[in-house]
Amino acid sequence: MLERKPEDKLVPIGEIGIESVDFVMMNPPFYSSEDDMLESAKRKSRPPMSACTGARVEMVCDGGEVAHVCRLLSESLILRERVSWYTSMLGKLSSLEILVEKLRAHGIDNYAVTEFIQGTKTRRWALGWSFGPMRPAENAARGMKSSAGRKLLPPPVTAKLLVSSTDRSIGRVVTRIQEVLGSLELLSWSWEPESLRGFGRARENVWGRAWRRKKLHEQHAREDTSKQCSASAAKPEECRLGFGIEVLVCRSEACVTLLWREGHDFALFESLGGYLRGKLKDLG
Repeated sequence: MLERKPEDKLVPIGEIGIESVDFVMMNPPFYSSEDDMLESAKRKSRPPMSACTGARVEMVCDGGEVAHVCRLLSESLILRERVSWYTSMLGKLSSLEILVEKLRAHGIDNYAVTEFIQGTKTRRWALGWSFGPMRPAENAARGMKSSAGRKLLPPPVTAKLLVSSTDRSIGRVVTRIQEVLGSLELLSWSWEPESLRGFGRARENVWGRAWRRKKLHEQHAREDTSKQCSASAAKPEECRLGFGIEVLVCRSEACVTLLWREGHDFALFESLGGYLRGKLKDLG
C-alpha cells in the first residue's frame, strides 16, 4: 500500500519505478461537501438500506466526483498508453454525462460506460477510457440499457452482415467470406474453420474505389527505382483497422457478424461493414 496526500498524483507509477500498468481503478468521493451529501440523502424517497460507514475523506472532496475524475483525466493525458485503461466508479448519472463530454472534447474515442444495479434501489455507473487501439467488447463498452444513457455510449463495435436460414449451405457463406477478404490487400487475414471465425488487419480502406484508383495509378506511374525503394522503406505498415468475422449457427438461422477489434476510425469500420454486406447479400 502506498500512502498518498490529497495533493499527490493519483497514478504515481513513475515514483515507484513502474513503466506501465494494465489498468487503474478509482472509487472517488461522491460529494462536493457535507451539505451536498445530506441533501442527497434527503432526496431519497426511503432511508438507505444500510448505514454509511465511509469517513469524510472517503465521501467528500472539493468539486465532488467530477473534479476527482477530472484529475485522473488530466494525468492520463500525460501518461497516455503507460496505463492501458483508466477506470472509475461514479455515483451520479449527471457526473457521467459531464465526463463523457470531456473525453470527447479531448478526442478520446476509445471509452466504455456501464451501469451497476444493486438490488432494486441502488444504481452506480462506471467509466473507462484508453489511448490504445484495442477495442473492448460490446457488452463492456456499451453496458447501459436505459434510453437516457444511449447518448453517452461509444460507437458500436459489432455490425450484423447477414442473417440466413440454416437450410442454405453455410459452406457457401464461408467460401464467399474467404474469397472476398482473401482478394484484398490486407496486412493479415486468417480463418479458423473449426470455430467459423476470421481475423484481419487493414492499413487503410483497401476495399474502396479510391484504393483501386490509387493502385491503378501506381501501376502506370514510371518513377525512379531508387525513389520507389526509399518511399517503400519509409512507409510503415500501420494497422488502422483490426476486425473479426464470426459465423454463428443456431437452430433456425445463421448470422454473420463483423467485430471491431482495433483502431480509432469508426468510419473505416462502417465502410468495411457496408462493403461486406454488399458481397454477401445474395446469400441471404
